[in-house]
Amino acid sequence: MKRLILLFVSTVALAGCENFLDVESYDKKNTGNFPINATDAEQMITGIYSTFANAIAEAAHTHFYMAELASDDRFGGGGENDRDMHGLDHLMNTQPNRFLPFWKARYQGIFRANTAIATMDNVTEWANETQRNQLLGEAYFLRALFYFELSQLFGEVPLVTVPEAENLPKAPAAETYAQIGYDLQQAITLLPAVPYTSTVSGHATKWAAQALAARVFLFYTGYYNQSSLPVAEGGEITKAQVISWLEDCIGNSGHGLVSDFRELWPYTNEYTAKDYDYVSDNQLKWVGDGNKETVFAVKFGTLVDWGDQYKLGYSNQYVLHFGLRSNNGQAGTFPFGQGWGAGPVNPRLWSEWRQAEPTDIRRTGSIIDVENDLDDYIYGADAQMEETGFWQKKYIPVTAYDEGTLIPSYAILKDAAPTDYQLAHTQDHVLIRFADVLLMHSELSENATSMNLVRSRAGLTPVAYSLEALKRERRWELAFEGLRYFDLMRWHDAADALAAQEGAAIKNKGVDTQMKGFGGGYRARYEATGGFWAIPQNEIALSDGVLTQNAGWGTPADEFPGW
Repeated sequence: MKRLILLFVSTVALAGCENFLDVESYDKKNTGNFPINATDAEQMITGIYSTFANAIAEAAHTHFYMAELASDDRFGGGGENDRDMHGLDHLMNTQPNRFLPFWKARYQGIFRANTAIATMDNVTEWANETQRNQLLGEAYFLRALFYFELSQLFGEVPLVTVPEAENLPKAPAAETYAQIGYDLQQAITLLPAVPYTSTVSGHATKWAAQALAARVFLFYTGYYNQSSLPVAEGGEITKAQVISWLEDCIGNSGHGLVSDFRELWPYTNEYTAKDYDYVSDNQLKWVGDGNKETVFAVKFGTLVDWGDQYKLGYSNQYVLHFGLRSNNGQAGTFPFGQGWGAGPVNPRLWSEWRQAEPTDIRRTGSIIDVENDLDDYIYGADAQMEETGFWQKKYIPVTAYDEGTLIPSYAILKDAAPTDYQLAHTQDHVLIRFADVLLMHSELSENATSMNLVRSRAGLTPVAYSLEALKRERRWELAFEGLRYFDLMRWHDAADALAAQEGAAIKNKGVDTQMKGFGGGYRARYEATGGFWAIPQNEIALSDGVLTQNAGWGTPADEFPGW
C-alpha cells in the first residue's frame, strides 16, 4: 500500500495534491510520522486556509465573482475585450476552462481537509481536548464550505472524502449535500462555544458553522424542493434543528449588528473620512475588519507581490476587479479608486429600491450614483462596457490623501500595504455576516422579529412577516455580497429576474444602448443550465470520460458571441 506524503512548500502552505502520494519515505513528513503534536496539526489547518489565496489570486474565475456578475443586480462590465466578464453576466461560455483555477483550489483544500481529518488522531500531545476539537472542527467546516461552493457553482461534483487520488464521476446532489450536512454537524459539535472576539475572525467557529448550516439548508431544500437536509451515515437535519442553531448563534455568540450599516465598509475609514463629505457629514467611522458583525471572513495582508501568482491572493483582488476603469479612479472620483470596471450596478436596483424604501440609508450606503456623488466621472473611460452610472461601494478601491497626495488605497497608511493600486487591498472578504444570520432566522421561522432588527438598524419601521418582505430585505441588506444569485435560484425566481435585465439602459464605450440577452436570452440560458456552470474541460479530459459536462454547456450555441 502506498503511504501518503505530506510535503511542505513553506511554513504555511501544504504541497499540491500531486505530491501527497508517494512511496515509503524516511526523510519527509508522512502519515507515519506526521502530525505528532499540536504544532503539526495547526500547520495542517493553516494549509487548508491557505487555499483561499490560491483561488482569489484568480478572482475572475471564482464562486463569488460569478455570483455577483451573473446576478440580476449587476452587469458584466469591463472593457470591450473583457469577454469573461460579459460572458458571466449572460450565462455563456468564453473559454474551455473558465473555472479551472477555482476547481483546483477547492479540491486542493478538500484534499488537505481530508488528510487533516484522517490523521488528526495521530497527535498525542494536545494541551487539552478543546485544542484538538477546535482544529478538527475547523477542518470539517472548511470541507463543508468548499463542497458547498462547488455544488452551488457546478451542481453535481465528484465527492472525495479520503486523502487518496481517485477518478470519480459526479456524485448525486443529495449525496454531496449529505456529506456537507454531516461535516457541519461535526463542526458544530466539536467547535467550542467561545463568544466572538476580533482575534478569531479569520477562523471557523461554532457560530460560523451554525450559520453555514442554515445557508446550506435553505439552498438545498429550496432549489431541490426538499423538506430536510440529509446527513451522511444516516439521519437528517430538520428546519427546527437549523432554527435552534441560529437561535444559539443569535443568543450566545457575542456577534451583533454594528450601530450604523455604513460603518461596515472601508469608505468610512479614518484616512479617507476627513476628505469625504458623505462620511464627515454623517459622522461615520469604520468599525474595521473583524468587527462583531463578521461571523466568518477571508483575511488578507501585505505579503502580496508579483513573484508568485498565488501571492496575489494575499490581496483582496475582488476590490481591484470592481474598481473604476482608468481615466476614472483618480481625484475626480474620490474616494473610489481604479480597477478593472467589473460589475456595474443595474439601474433598476437603484430605482426599485428608492421606490420601495425611499428613506433607506443602505441605498446610498451601498451604491455610488456617479451623477450626484462624484465630482468628475468620465463615461466610456477605457472602453467601459455595460456601464450604467451606478457602482457598488462595498468592495471597491478606497483612496486617501497623504499630505495632499492622492494614494490608491487607505490601506497604504493603515496597514503599510504596497503602494500599488493592484496590490494594496487588505479589506476582509466577509462570507457570513450577522445580519444574514438574522434574516435566515426570520425566513426559517416565518417571524419578522429578527428581520425587523435589521430594518431598525437602517432607520426603517417594522413590517409583518411575508416571504416577499423577506426577499426585499435580503436584496437591500445583502446587495453585492455574493448571495443574490443563489437566493434567486433557491426561490425559483431566477429565470424571471434575470430576464428582466433585458432593456435596462446602459452605455457601451460611452454610447447609449440597452442591455440585451444572448444565446436566446437570459431566460433561455438559465433554463438550459439550471443556473449551474460548465465543468472545466481539462478535468473532463483527464477523467477519460468519467466526468461528464453539465447540461446547457459544450456546444457552439453556448459560446458568448460578443457585443
